[in-house]
Amino acid sequence: MLIARFSAGEEVSFGVVEGEEIAAVAGHPFLGEVRFTGARHALVDVRVLAPILPSKVIAIGRNYADHAREMGSEPPVEPLFFSKPSTSIIGSGEAIQYPEKLSQRVDFEGELAVVIGRLCRDVPVSRAHEVIFGYTCANDVTARDLQKKDGQWTRAKGFDTFCPLGPWINTDLDASDLAIRTLVNGEVRQDGRTSDMIHDIPNLIAHISQVMTLLPGDVILTGTPAGVGPLDIGDSVTVELEGVGSLTNRVIARD
Repeated sequence: MLIARFSAGEEVSFGVVEGEEIAAVAGHPFLGEVRFTGARHALVDVRVLAPILPSKVIAIGRNYADHAREMGSEPPVEPLFFSKPSTSIIGSGEAIQYPEKLSQRVDFEGELAVVIGRLCRDVPVSRAHEVIFGYTCANDVTARDLQKKDGQWTRAKGFDTFCPLGPWINTDLDASDLAIRTLVNGEVRQDGRTSDMIHDIPNLIAHISQVMTLLPGDVILTGTPAGVGPLDIGDSVTVELEGVGSLTNRVIARD
């Protein structure tokens, strides 16, 4: 099932994507069975928003061996994780704002995102599937020069608009071996598979939940394949994830 968050006029709702239409549902999908309201909209007539507004985004660094090496390091033995603020989230079609006054190198990083479906802590690897609501596309936008300068990644990863998510959540998907690509202005820059992750999704959930409680709607970014590179103002960047869809954002100058 493809769950979207959308606005039709001033009202924000959840819905189920069915072909070129979206069927509105009552309440929140996390709270129980989906109840259809009977209202239907053509996708072209609504604004599809970021599919979830999490309490936190936990991202995994260097989780693909080729990417770790292109960044000049060996793959980490344990998952290397950091956070991105909820204020960095935007949806498909919204603009990534390039902070020209603070950074001269902003990179794309196409990723698979895991959406948590229930409150959990200390999750065993064998039960990780029980806490997953679904999957969506993500772009872990990074001010690469600030990442190198600071030595830690909070500023580089945390700018407003630096976490595009969407376009919707697939709740019925085996994410162990999916194709993932990133395109800039239509040119393929990243082309990988989720099966190339060093630490798979159940291990990531187990590792993170040993440290912090995960809440419904929290998002885990699972790392990016090799091929990351810079974005320029005016570019259009698309993350394609098999079984989910395409997340596209243009790059503009930050005011």
